[in-house]
Amino acid sequence: MNIENLRKELNPEQFRAVTTIDGPLLIIAGAGSGKTRVITFRIAHMLDSGIAQNQILALTFTNKAAREMEERVKELTGKKLQNLTISTFHAFGVKILRKEINKIGWRENFSIYDDVDRNQLIKDCARELAFSADALDVYKVGNLFSNIKIGRWNWQSANDQYRTLFDLYQSGLKLYNAVDFDDLIGLPIKIFHEHPETLQKYRERYKYIMVDEFQDTSLQQYELMHLLADKNIAVVGDDDQSIYSWRGANYENILMFEKDYPNMQEIRLEQNYRSTETILEAANGVIAHNTNRKSKALWSGNGSGKPIEIYMPDNESAEADFISEMIQSISLSEKRNYDEFGVLIRANTLTRAIEESFLEHNIPYTVSGGTSFFQRKEIKDVISYLRVIANHDDDINLLRIINTPRRGIGRKTLEEISSVATKTGCSIWSAINTLIAKHNEFFSAEESTLSSKTIADLESFVSLILNQRSAILSGGGKNLAKKVKAMVDEVNYMDYLMCEYQKNEKAARYKFLNIDTLINSIEMWENNPDNFDTGLYSYLNRITLLSRDDMEDDGHKGKVNLMTIHASKGLEFPVVFIAGAEEGIIPHARCIEENDGNIEEERRLFYVAITRARHKLFISSCQKRRKISGIVECTPSPFLDEIPAHLVKYHEPQGEVSTEMAMDIIAQMKAKFST
Repeated sequence: MNIENLRKELNPEQFRAVTTIDGPLLIIAGAGSGKTRVITFRIAHMLDSGIAQNQILALTFTNKAAREMEERVKELTGKKLQNLTISTFHAFGVKILRKEINKIGWRENFSIYDDVDRNQLIKDCARELAFSADALDVYKVGNLFSNIKIGRWNWQSANDQYRTLFDLYQSGLKLYNAVDFDDLIGLPIKIFHEHPETLQKYRERYKYIMVDEFQDTSLQQYELMHLLADKNIAVVGDDDQSIYSWRGANYENILMFEKDYPNMQEIRLEQNYRSTETILEAANGVIAHNTNRKSKALWSGNGSGKPIEIYMPDNESAEADFISEMIQSISLSEKRNYDEFGVLIRANTLTRAIEESFLEHNIPYTVSGGTSFFQRKEIKDVISYLRVIANHDDDINLLRIINTPRRGIGRKTLEEISSVATKTGCSIWSAINTLIAKHNEFFSAEESTLSSKTIADLESFVSLILNQRSAILSGGGKNLAKKVKAMVDEVNYMDYLMCEYQKNEKAARYKFLNIDTLINSIEMWENNPDNFDTGLYSYLNRITLLSRDDMEDDGHKGKVNLMTIHASKGLEFPVVFIAGAEEGIIPHARCIEENDGNIEEERRLFYVAITRARHKLFISSCQKRRKISGIVECTPSPFLDEIPAHLVKYHEPQGEVSTEMAMDIIAQMKAKFST
């Protein structure tokens, strides 16, 4: 695309951002200002300017965002772009580790532990150190370890009791040839510091780096970026949308960028293409109360639009019914599909009343942030088999499947295996083979610590894994879906489910259908023409990263979107409801307490919620709400007072519907259901 065409497609600020290729660049992109458009046009322009694909690295935060970027660049250029790297930070970390991790003592085919696996390893290490049950809150300890790794927290005297546990956890990861999610950023940094020649290799390759959602980068991610970037680095972000400090995000990275790259240029994108002037003025009015921010004022050419409606229902049931009735009314009167509505909440605890009302009003909906498909037990069991087939030394997953389905390997046997593993410093897999070898070669059955039957059961398990490894890795790893189906049949998993759910055959069959869905998804992935590596290791890396970010993007068409404000980031809806706008909910009481009374991030969260709306925004604040302690009086969120008064109207329940309007609604309903 030539320069003149770019001028026609972009506003002046966007044009500057797209065509400024050389040198450090900070792009402050307000909500709805065409950020993704700028990034994709910028990459396309770089390619048109003769920059090689393999010299460009674009980093973002979700697989969905990376996929969307890649697809849009392909559309703009009409090229396949097989050597262009558009990736999440974590997926890029995996890419580095696959090639370089042997430099720090791991083997190439390492496993990536998700939160469930991490917590199990923490439990195992705590058991080994004889931690009492009272001293081990696994969630709290896991959170501590994560914050230590990403540099958000330092070891303090209050946490010293967990330091030995942390060290054992770290050595356990290495023993099992595994890494956790924080390692996907931390270990590449370690490699770059300890092996400067490796860093230089990557710096020479990636001459042009872009970082999306820069305000969400952690200190660790900033360090990785800063190590790689020479001078041609562009970061895109909005400090007003920094809402992930609890996940390690550091919005002050923008200030660090200005300090580290003093000759940088700054471009501000302030024209909003999403929302009405009313919604933007409300958002500007709220966020202006934050002091630690770059001043900016979003503006829109979309017209003033309708006022923001605030409703003060008696309780959460009345609030939920108000939302349901307004959705049905607007859906009929404005002929909107259900997926054009977003219902945003500050915490998942607020979903119950809304879900019940949706069910009562026959409104189809989807809840973001529920149990991931890949966290369901039957799916984790199948994936655990695949992880052990890929990496025998993955103790967490091996222990999960060694007796699933049941094969006579009980607690006493596992204790004996674990004892050998601990004494010799080896993995569970190696300990099993040691015990089998000792029994068969050196000892009579009487001298062995395990019975001949137990040894036979262990041999059968080892044989199963080795045979499946041979089958799945054969032929270059092709036809993975068929091989996984054969493995599920081989282990008799359906029979296992029928035994587990003897009183509920329907539940057993439902769970087995989930496994069928998994196998079908593998087949679709294999058949994707853009997928050049359909082997087992590639698949395992993919699902680990996907389940972390946004596994269930699809299947939401035709359904109302009920989600937390955090989950709504990056999305937009014609009509938005913000429920539970009350003191203690938003701003959230616990977050204010943890941040010494600072409510600026909570205000940014409210700003994000407002700017999800394109045409119409409703905000509800209950007068009373049922909590664990009983029914409590509620106070409206102080953020409501920060919305300029002339933009707001207080909602009054609709009066009786006229006969003419009722007939019109019935006609519309008939037309809707007849199609």
